[in-house]
Amino acid sequence: MNSPDIQTLMQQGRLDEAERLARQSLQHRPGDVESLNTLGLIALRRGQFERAQQLLESAIESNPGNASSRHYLGRVHDASGNTEGAVAAHGAALRLAPGMFIIRLHYAIALERAGQNEQAAIQYFRASNDAQAQGRWLSAETTAPALRPMVEHAVRMVRATRKETFAKLLEPLRQKFGASSLDRIERGLRIYLQEEAPVHPDPRQKPTFFYVPDVPPAPYLDRSLFPWIERLEAQTDAIRQELLQLLRSDAGRERVFNTEAIEKQNLRGLQTPPSWNGYYFYRHGERRADNCLACPVTASTLEFLPLSHVREHGPEVLFSVFTAGTHLLPHRGVTNSRLVGHLPLLVPPDCALNVGGEVHEWREGRAVIFDDTYEHEAWNRSDRTRVVLIFDIWNPHLTEAERAAVELLVPAMGDFRKAAETA
Repeated sequence: MNSPDIQTLMQQGRLDEAERLARQSLQHRPGDVESLNTLGLIALRRGQFERAQQLLESAIESNPGNASSRHYLGRVHDASGNTEGAVAAHGAALRLAPGMFIIRLHYAIALERAGQNEQAAIQYFRASNDAQAQGRWLSAETTAPALRPMVEHAVRMVRATRKETFAKLLEPLRQKFGASSLDRIERGLRIYLQEEAPVHPDPRQKPTFFYVPDVPPAPYLDRSLFPWIERLEAQTDAIRQELLQLLRSDAGRERVFNTEAIEKQNLRGLQTPPSWNGYYFYRHGERRADNCLACPVTASTLEFLPLSHVREHGPEVLFSVFTAGTHLLPHRGVTNSRLVGHLPLLVPPDCALNVGGEVHEWREGRAVIFDDTYEHEAWNRSDRTRVVLIFDIWNPHLTEAERAAVELLVPAMGDFRKAAETA
């Protein structure tokens, strides 16, 4: 029968036997990092903090690139109350091994103890995301028993920190519009933070990011909600002429999907490879000055539309070009706080939009407004190019206060996520 190795002995709490093996290993291989790490951990478990620190610093000197040595040193500093040392050691370990979510969890704990709550929340969030991407920390069953209290604390801490951030952002709006003006937004935040389950009056509607409850649902919106729609339609011929000038060249045209992999996932073709590209007037909220300059009528028309301006997120406004045979597969949008409009400009036969199972056939010059949080798809089954002007607008059922709240909250949510991704 084989004797247990050091790791097994440590897991079983047989510290004396593990220590003996580690010392024997050091005799044969002086400066062996794994042996020094083991002896450091044993000293830590025995409460011998000074001894543990000496051993782990020796390990670091022997192999500066070993992340575990620095992580264990951080745990020694944690246990001895040296918060500054813990932050430094865990941070150094994480720079060596950014994918180690256990190290990141301990780093977050040290940051929180140091009073750096916002940074701690970012690290907790990133640690959870990284762990869940590997199938861990999804439930009690996928979380090691020793880690469960820390993981549960991480979830609570992230939620509390983000709630505090959101509350500070919204307070000036409450003061301006009244205490109850943001009730629906606050419910939306509870849903976003998974404190409350969403209730969808129409089960076909399922936003993937932020849901504002109690907003009347409909796959297609009634024209009477948009007093500017006929004024938009009256510009169809002039806008189409500007489009035709652009179509003579690829200059200013961009792929809607940034990579071929995403295109293959979302597009299908009939006889030829599919293609969805466009001439953007706004992309992720940024104005495309060249295309606006080339299309002055279109650009001026956009000025009277209630475009949903949200920093780094919206609106998306473009001449949307489907080449012959292109089919955009079913997908969902992110939020019901905004809607999507189409002004059809070039529409061959057998082109349509399907929202929530309801098919709409585009008619040139006849605008349609829909809620893209319903599953939707679009196709061009003809042998010619199809083009519509796509534009994002505010949901007219939102109040001024609610629109202002979304303008503040969504960038804050994005900032937090970006900070976690680059942490």
